[in-house]
Amino acid sequence: MSLDALAQQDAQYSQYIFNGLYVSPAYAGYKQDFYVHSFFRSQWTGFPGSPQSFSIAGDVSVADTKVGLGMMIAADKLGAQSSLATNFNLAYHIPMGEDDGTRLSFGVGVGFIQAGLDGTKLSAVQEGDNYIPTSAVSSLFPDARAGVMFSTNNFYAGFSADNLIAQNMQQDKSMLVPVPKPHYYLTAGTLFDMTDDTKLNPSFLLKDDRAGPTSLDLNLFVLLSERLWVGGTYRTAVPLYNKPNLPGGLPKTNATVAMVEFFVTDKLRVGYAFDYSTTSLGGYNYGSHEISLGIYLRKGDVTPGNEKCYFR
Repeated sequence: MSLDALAQQDAQYSQYIFNGLYVSPAYAGYKQDFYVHSFFRSQWTGFPGSPQSFSIAGDVSVADTKVGLGMMIAADKLGAQSSLATNFNLAYHIPMGEDDGTRLSFGVGVGFIQAGLDGTKLSAVQEGDNYIPTSAVSSLFPDARAGVMFSTNNFYAGFSADNLIAQNMQQDKSMLVPVPKPHYYLTAGTLFDMTDDTKLNPSFLLKDDRAGPTSLDLNLFVLLSERLWVGGTYRTAVPLYNKPNLPGGLPKTNATVAMVEFFVTDKLRVGYAFDYSTTSLGGYNYGSHEISLGIYLRKGDVTPGNEKCYFR
């Protein structure tokens, strides 16, 4: 008898809010500058085999800001599993109306995913189980992503999907290497002035992989004096549609997140996020910590914090 284990596979992180390229290729070139952003995340600190993630992403606009180019590298470890993904992104931004800030953007990305499994970190219940590798094994898959986004200076909405073809490229079905499944993202948000020195930015991100629980991030940020972003996220599962493979009674609330980002200079941004798990795992770890660094290698006349609405 065999059973399938179905769960969300994409690495969980919080500071996608500071760079939309992590979520959608349509974001490439959105800032109209040459921007590089990276983060390191240690999830469930103190828990054996806990996830650790690292990513670096850069994008730039060309062709009179109508075309965006982006590249992203992401590495993730979870127990015996590991993955390394590289993708190249191309976006086309179509101006809508006389306002230069109103655009409809389409993006695609292509790349590779190297998925691995370290058999030395696994313990077989039955001796001599041939399905458990005795060493580290890995497979390389081509992959693709796509997205669409509508944005103005104070509103955005977008839909995207990644891991679109990797599951169809697996050659050796007998290997227990985790093959990425498609993930879908729906997001929207707005930005408005509260006072002359204070702006409010509510947003949401809905994530689904058609197998694990549908996840919803509710985000709320405040910008103070064009220099400091302070806010947080409430992450929970939502019963968007029936998934017969999921057992009943799963807890819905997943985590609460506190985040801050500070503009050290006009070209340098530093961010930190702390996730507190509201599940039963919360009592067995020291939370999740995420540090980010953003650098403008070429920056126009955009002032800090005043970079339109979408992912700032």
